[in-house]
Amino acid sequence: MTNIHPTAVVDPAAQLDASVTVGPYTVIGPHVKVGAGTTIAAHCVLEGHTTIGRDNRIFQFTSLGAINQDKKYAGEPCELIIGDRNTIREFSTYHIGTVQGGGVTRLGNDNWMMAYTHLAHDCLVGNHTIFANNAQIAGHVVVDDWVILGAYTCVHQFVRIGAHGMTGMGSVLLADQPPFVMSEGQPAGARSMNFEGLRRRGFNAARIAAVKAMHKALYRDNLTLEQAQARIGALPAQYPDAQADVAMMLHFLQGLTPQRGIVR
Repeated sequence: MTNIHPTAVVDPAAQLDASVTVGPYTVIGPHVKVGAGTTIAAHCVLEGHTTIGRDNRIFQFTSLGAINQDKKYAGEPCELIIGDRNTIREFSTYHIGTVQGGGVTRLGNDNWMMAYTHLAHDCLVGNHTIFANNAQIAGHVVVDDWVILGAYTCVHQFVRIGAHGMTGMGSVLLADQPPFVMSEGQPAGARSMNFEGLRRRGFNAARIAAVKAMHKALYRDNLTLEQAQARIGALPAQYPDAQADVAMMLHFLQGLTPQRGIVR
């Protein structure tokens, strides 16, 4: 335990790998587990039933595992689970889940979380996401892989953001955002698809052409949502390489609720 600064307060029941580093004045509670290679800077508070994986970098003044801000919470042993190789910058606040929402707030692997980001109760964030400074998501939000939230983005509770999507700075997202979509505004509206991001991730020309066709069906041709889904479902015949991309879009659209709809 030589990597723990003498001013840190670590409960004897906490489970920290011997390679974990803990900075000055950090407080770690009894139900916290931290995996190998993770570094925790000064003045952090890790509490609650919080599990943190390997090789994470947690910067100063971060609060992880505090009780949620749901007035229905009655002290149940809900969790915060953080995966591997995440960077969590200063003043970020991630809360445990609620019984009503499944009991877990989860952050996946390889995420880049900038300063002042907030994950409310029962949020599920995937892998390889980027949350720019002050990106805030309310309770029960689902953020899929490779999403980028611009600085000061605010996401309404129960909203879903599909994989490879992006929001502009200061966006207020009140509806579900399908995969690949770029949105911006208050409230956010769909502006385009994240074509440059897809190219950087190795999407070939055929897959990008299929994403363009999905955008056209959803936003350009005045189709109903049912008509758009039918057209999208036929795309693999023309773009076989995009079969998985089409399946992901259809799966997302089939999970829509009337209360949310999609960004327009």
